[in-house]
Amino acid sequence: MTRFTVNNQPVQYRMDPETPLLWALRDASNLTGTKYGCGNGECGACIVDIDGEAVRACQANIGAIEGSYVTTIEGLSRERAHPVQLAFVADNVSQCGFCIPGMVMAASVLLKKNRNPSEEEIKATITNICRCGIYPRLVESIMKAARVQRGDETIATGPPPGISPADAAKLVPALDPSRR
Repeated sequence: MTRFTVNNQPVQYRMDPETPLLWALRDASNLTGTKYGCGNGECGACIVDIDGEAVRACQANIGAIEGSYVTTIEGLSRERAHPVQLAFVADNVSQCGFCIPGMVMAASVLLKKNRNPSEEEIKATITNICRCGIYPRLVESIMKAARVQRGDETIATGPPPGISPADAAKLVPALDPSRR
């Protein structure tokens, strides 16, 4: 049995120690935010934070990380309020969204280590593959997240301007299922 901490919860996996972390997270823990992309460590869709390092979960066997602390996209911020998440939403970074959890995790680890990364450092560190081609927005968004994390900038959250939170979730009469 392999033991480590996932999203601040102690976990004990009764799986072969050679099982890739990706499958332990997705299949045994139902943490499906960590995506399967290529399976050979090239795309970055499965990046998680293991003891402060951005690690491709498809390449890390659970036996090799015994005693480690793993953070997945689900554990980064339950309220989706991490500066990287806020910046990605504010900048409309994602298109299909498949690669985004891995990119968010890679960026969050980068910003833990470097509070003010340059464009070149971001490009060198975030090597994830995105088929939609979000790279120009990605770099600027990570730079914005760094400014937010440092307190140099804020990002407004909530419904769009002019919409009260109470009105943001009201059913439109034509879509109200009770009226059918």
